[in-house]
Amino acid sequence: MGKERRLVTMASQVLLPSRVSMLGIMLWLLAAAYISSCLNNHVQNQFSLSNPEKSSVQEKKKETSTEEELDNEDLDVFYPTNQWQTLQPGQAVPAGSHVRLNLQTGEREVKLADGEKYQNNLKEQKKGQRLDLNTHGFTSQDLKSALAKFKEGVGAEKEDKARQEEVRRRFRPIEDLKKDFEALNVVIETDLQIMIRLINQFNSSSTTLEEKITALYDLEYYVHQMDNARDLLSFGGLQVVINGLNSTEDLVKEYSAFVLGAAFSSNPKVQVEAIEGGALQKLLVILATDHPLAVKKKVLFALSSLLRHFPYAQQQFLKLGGLQVLRNLVHEKGMEMLAVRVVTLLYDLVTEKMLVETVEHGQDPPPEKVQQYRQVSLMPGLREQGWCSIVSGLLGLPDHDMREKVLRTLGALLAPCRDRYRQDATLSSTLRGLRAEYQELAAQEQRDGEENGYFQEMLGTIDSFIRELR
Repeated sequence: MGKERRLVTMASQVLLPSRVSMLGIMLWLLAAAYISSCLNNHVQNQFSLSNPEKSSVQEKKKETSTEEELDNEDLDVFYPTNQWQTLQPGQAVPAGSHVRLNLQTGEREVKLADGEKYQNNLKEQKKGQRLDLNTHGFTSQDLKSALAKFKEGVGAEKEDKARQEEVRRRFRPIEDLKKDFEALNVVIETDLQIMIRLINQFNSSSTTLEEKITALYDLEYYVHQMDNARDLLSFGGLQVVINGLNSTEDLVKEYSAFVLGAAFSSNPKVQVEAIEGGALQKLLVILATDHPLAVKKKVLFALSSLLRHFPYAQQQFLKLGGLQVLRNLVHEKGMEMLAVRVVTLLYDLVTEKMLVETVEHGQDPPPEKVQQYRQVSLMPGLREQGWCSIVSGLLGLPDHDMREKVLRTLGALLAPCRDRYRQDATLSSTLRGLRAEYQELAAQEQRDGEENGYFQEMLGTIDSFIRELR
């Protein structure tokens, strides 16, 4: 601006004295204005070039906005498989995928990593869904949660290490224990090894009676398990115990039957081997001959375990006169305690056969099983052997539990014994007496606040049986 003033002053000094025309003045003024404008533009350009930071910041902002637009752009996702597939231009692939350039076709190909067992989580998304690659942002809350979980993991790891150290301090490794046992001549045995040792102890001629009984008692504990009972067959131990039923010692017979009853229970393979080994005949012989109550009690237990759910054994039982043996046992003096056990066994056999026949019409059981039970003529045998009157005669027992079992057996035998029961005046009188007795007991239960007590159920069973007889 100073230069502009000086130029105007100089122009005025030259023109005034020379009295130039008005046109000359105007030309000088236009020239001065032009020069001033050029000088101003030159100063502004110099100032703008001297501030490079401002322009660089603006350029960076433009680049950042361009990158954000590129990052926020959604890409088409290609879902690779275990086979090489052509990758189209502009398609994105999940992380970890294998990408190669086919030198023959010049195209890019992609597939999943070799041996990858997990499924790509992107496959769960709908086909055509786009992948947002801008996943690098985390909020402050996310960081706090991750740090808290990290601290918890460190604390849990310290607790696990402390617990492991405590276990090491309190308990010794099994290898050290084995070494100590070996030093003390103590050997850790498996169940099979223990059973072999017990059978050898029982079968040895040098062992005493007490040692034999101890061996059988310990053996009964192991054969409760089905696998152990089957292992007993692998080395001939079952036949050794069956032969123990021929012993002259009642204790040996008693505990041999005890072991057999545990081994037979719900174990078809052992039951079959027992029938082939002659166990059924030996058990019936002991029941039919003079033996103490304790021996016959264990033998009846073994017989019941052998017959239940084994129709072939039931068929052989009937052929060998088993029903007659049990009938004589019920009438034998001093064996009244076994009468209810016998009745319970017969009830189980009858209901088992009835259930198979009921299922036959509904759920179509295996034909072999149905055929086997059809060959068991249990109902005719019970009627011919007089079991209708035998069971009804036991209804006068004083124990409530015994009466309940007898009543259930009477109901199971109702089909073959209906005519016999209707003509039995003693049975009718006994039922009336029991009905009156349980009416009083049921009323007392209701007064005590029991709506559906035991005696009420007994009264209902008696009333139901009486109605069936009419």
